[in-house]
Amino acid sequence: MSDAPTNRGPRGLAAATWGPGRLDLFWVDDDRALWHQASIDGTWAQPESLGGALASSPTVVAWAVDEMEVFAVMDDGELYNRYWDRTYWHAWESLGGELDPAWTPASSSSGPDRLDVYGHGLDGRTWHRWWDGTRWVPWEQS
Repeated sequence: MSDAPTNRGPRGLAAATWGPGRLDLFWVDDDRALWHQASIDGTWAQPESLGGALASSPTVVAWAVDEMEVFAVMDDGELYNRYWDRTYWHAWESLGGELDPAWTPASSSSGPDRLDVYGHGLDGRTWHRWWDGTRWVPWEQS
């Protein structure tokens, strides 16, 4: 019998920066929750759990100074997001979709209040959804 640990350790590392001296790391641990740790001017804060039960690895995007959003696929195949708004982390919310959790979503921002997120659908196609500054635009095939 082996004495080796049974856990896999962290998976799905994602990183973003929203300003000088700031780095935010995100990963999924054995508990399947999203974890976050920030480095501020070279000093690492304590890791914090952001909850959830992630089926995919996370993706993160900074879309303005001190604002960022994390995305992941959960067990139901829907894309979920959680965001930091300079004050606190908002709760997980579903953005819908029928995505394959074996694929990591991708996210980007072309400027303040513009977010794009892509996922690999169960139909084998790439799907895209974006925040236009006031609302999430419905899924479209890319």
